[in-house]
Amino acid sequence: MFTYLVLDLQTLNVTGSYPAECFSCQSSYDVFFQFLFLFSLDFKLDPESLNKQPEEVFDILCKLGEGSYGSVYKAIHKSTGQCLAVKQVPVDTDLQEIIKEISIMQQCDSPYVVKYYGSYFKNSDLWIVMEYCGCGSVSDIMRLRKQTLNENEIAAILRDVLTGLQYLHSRRKIHRDVKAGNILLNTEGHAKLADFGVAGQLTDTMAKRNTVIGTPFWMAPEVIQEIGYDCKADIWSLGITALEMAEGKPPYADIHPMRVSMFESFKIMQHLYLIY
Repeated sequence: MFTYLVLDLQTLNVTGSYPAECFSCQSSYDVFFQFLFLFSLDFKLDPESLNKQPEEVFDILCKLGEGSYGSVYKAIHKSTGQCLAVKQVPVDTDLQEIIKEISIMQQCDSPYVVKYYGSYFKNSDLWIVMEYCGCGSVSDIMRLRKQTLNENEIAAILRDVLTGLQYLHSRRKIHRDVKAGNILLNTEGHAKLADFGVAGQLTDTMAKRNTVIGTPFWMAPEVIQEIGYDCKADIWSLGITALEMAEGKPPYADIHPMRVSMFESFKIMQHLYLIY
């Protein structure tokens, strides 16, 4: 199953050619170099590196996209050649939310969750250094292929994401924004959960959350209704993501997000009326 997915991705010239091209900026790079360093999962930023200015430690290559609160760039760790992702976040954004995101990432150690390596302050920006996934997001892959995924590919991705969610949920963490754009694939074809900008923590005294956070098309009904939700909300979002991978977009994608929220609320109220 995974082999099929990797072979299919190779036809995109994302991996498997010499040289290949960055899916974002089309700059050439040596694939053997990528495989040599990209999967050294024990990679760490040493204390000396963390005390330097970030531009002394990294070369920024190109912009990969936008994450929660900031832009994400592809970078090279100068002394090892390790490919990394760097999120640059303006410090005038909600610092409490940024600290929460870093805290949740620091606590995670799973091959199905994007790894966190360290942070730097540079002028008015916070640099968050993370694992780089060379094939981009699932939505990137569908856009590049100009087609949706087949059942084998969807099954492979869902298995990895479910394993990642099992890891998070066992530690009482909720991702709260599961969608194709937040599922990244490395060049081995393995899927990883990314972007913890809106993730939440359930404590011993907090069995459920009430905050409306996420993207409306993927939100569980209880999230929209603000009636309290837990880890099950991520499973709903993953179900919507499965439809997105099969159809190319989530249900009601042609409707304005606010109207989707109102429509879901109406359906829930209608269902309750029929029950009672």
